[in-house]
Amino acid sequence: MKERPILYRAPMVRAILRDEKTQTRRRVKPRRREDAGLAGPCPYGVPGDRLWVKETFRFGEGGLAREFVHYRADEDEPPAPGQWKPSIFMPRHASRITLEVTAVRVQRVQDIDEVDAIAEGVASRAEYARLWCDINGATSWDENPFVWAVSFVVLKGGAK
Repeated sequence: MKERPILYRAPMVRAILRDEKTQTRRRVKPRRREDAGLAGPCPYGVPGDRLWVKETFRFGEGGLAREFVHYRADEDEPPAPGQWKPSIFMPRHASRITLEVTAVRVQRVQDIDEVDAIAEGVASRAEYARLWCDINGATSWDENPFVWAVSFVVLKGGAK
């Protein structure tokens, strides 16, 4: 079993915490130019591997200990400038959510169906297409890239 980090924005963290998100899709990065359609090994692991969620955070007055971490996904107020640290900088000890990979497959992003869109934490395939473009760029849906479709269960965290 391997453990890897994975980045999430606040709305998707909230969907995971509400037990509404059990899948994620990420672009396949081709290994070499001449085999652009070949995925190689999944960078998010294989069934049984774990992903620890990196999210926007800040440390509170008490210091760097886990109990003094604040998470942007939990805050209702807009952040003060410079207050929040981007998810990329979250250290492992500050992560509150661990996911176990249950399945991995490669597909085109537009091949997502309604059931899988709901498993992505949104209400419909159309809403997922809008989310995809928000994250990956305005024309990214039309490009219809290959994606890793990773299914998971939450080991730490979950419904509050």
